[in-house]
Amino acid sequence: MNWASRIFLGATAALLAAAPAAASDGKAVWDKSCAGCHAMMAPKTSDKAAWAPFVKLGADQVTAVVMKGKGMMPPKGNAASEADVRAAVEYILGQMK
Repeated sequence: MNWASRIFLGATAALLAAAPAAASDGKAVWDKSCAGCHAMMAPKTSDKAAWAPFVKLGADQVTAVVMKGKGMMPPKGNAASEADVRAAVEYILGQMK
């Protein structure tokens, strides 16, 4: 197992052990469940151009993708519920407009 895989698995385990943030607080969910990976992996939080296609898709479609997982992102992106996923998606898409 390479170092990147170990970091990813360690971060995932830490996130799963943490208590879920309130669904109504998208920033808290993003910070707890999403920001760590998106600081290192695409689309990076700081890259508005990389988020443009997701903003165009809209919250419904992005939420559906996150719920299933994609690539290295696990289903629900480590969030506790679909409501949490939706709150985090709405938060980040709002920040990327």
